[in-house]
Amino acid sequence: MHDSERDATAPLANHGWRVTFAGLGINLALAIMYSWSVISNGVPDSWGWSQADKSLPYAISCLVICLAMVPAGQMQDKLGPRLAATMGGILVGSGMILASFTTTPLGYVLGFGVLTGAGIAFAYAAATPPAIKWFPAAKTGMIVGIVVSGFGLAPVYAAPLTNWLIGSFGLAKAVMILGVAFLLVVSGLAQILKSPPPGYVPPGTPPRPAGSAPETKDFSPGQMLGTWQFYVLWFMYACGAGAGLMIISKMAKIASAQAGIELGFVLVAVLAVGNGAGRIATGIASDKIGRKATLLICFALQTILILLLSRTTEGSLLANAVVLAVVAALIGANYGANLALFPSLTKDYYGLKNFGVNYGLLYTSWGVGGFMLALLAGKVYDETGSFNFAYYCSAVLLTLAAAVTSLVKPPCRLEEEPAASPQLRAWPVSQCRMED
Repeated sequence: MHDSERDATAPLANHGWRVTFAGLGINLALAIMYSWSVISNGVPDSWGWSQADKSLPYAISCLVICLAMVPAGQMQDKLGPRLAATMGGILVGSGMILASFTTTPLGYVLGFGVLTGAGIAFAYAAATPPAIKWFPAAKTGMIVGIVVSGFGLAPVYAAPLTNWLIGSFGLAKAVMILGVAFLLVVSGLAQILKSPPPGYVPPGTPPRPAGSAPETKDFSPGQMLGTWQFYVLWFMYACGAGAGLMIISKMAKIASAQAGIELGFVLVAVLAVGNGAGRIATGIASDKIGRKATLLICFALQTILILLLSRTTEGSLLANAVVLAVVAALIGANYGANLALFPSLTKDYYGLKNFGVNYGLLYTSWGVGGFMLALLAGKVYDETGSFNFAYYCSAVLLTLAAAVTSLVKPPCRLEEEPAASPQLRAWPVSQCRMED
């Protein structure tokens, strides 16, 4: 039975914030992947891993997450968020535990990359949809930002915790401890997630004039894929997410190789503060000034920051620990904006009914961008001893993403026939009229 049906008669007071903070807690646990730069930096030299080997489990994880988000979103939409999030917790923990028993890149690819990656997708897909259903549209950006901020903020504790665990117990035991802890936390918080009953109208929703059409129509996945806006959003998301993920995956190495700073895990934590805070701030800002304007600002600023990072060399002004920390925090904030703005745009443009699977399809861009640029950074460094070519590629993609924000606008709405002709309600998207 779907969660919303099972809970239809339950009291509705306070469920929205309870679900929101449960989703926040789940994301705080899931974001262990953002501490991968600390984990990979802790791989002993005796294991014989190259920089490309150290990039591979993270890159595979990004790819698996984006692919698994589609079935995860379908499960969330059809069976409810509790089941999807519980499955996610089990997979996340199992993958980390499996990885702890191996010392090979392949073992970490299977454990961290495939199993943990799939688990992150199932739990992440279930955290946001039930939360935003409890609140009016005017708060969509804020609620999405709060829920997904956990994913960005997690390295604030996870990076130093992982660093301490590795130093105290070794990499293998550290990864096992994290796996067991996150299995219990995610599966436990999953039991709090619930969607409101069908037909629920959030308090604060403005009344609609009698006889007017709904403000937002629900697009099926096929109908969404029939709109050109989806592909523009996909490209923008891939560029913005890929650039940020590349830096996140290599932050500790960038600090040591370019700036001679060995406290890379501190910069990972600083970047995480920016990542989490940026999701909330840009979510709120997008409710006020619009999603397009917020995206344009973030893409432009991220381009400048990554070009600055390319100029960082030991002994330069940018190699100062404080300056680099500020740059890292701002890069994290601009990356985090993508994770708040694109779910909000999906809900704005395509509705809530199929939000899980629709956002899952858009989220594939996050994985493709992260996979390609994180892997590129590792290979470029192995061959040249520098990340500069990867920086320049990212800057070009971000510039293109900023340029195409002007194309973003709501897709045409599905026409509705009078009640006497219900069989015509699902016209193809190509037959829709454009809204003014």
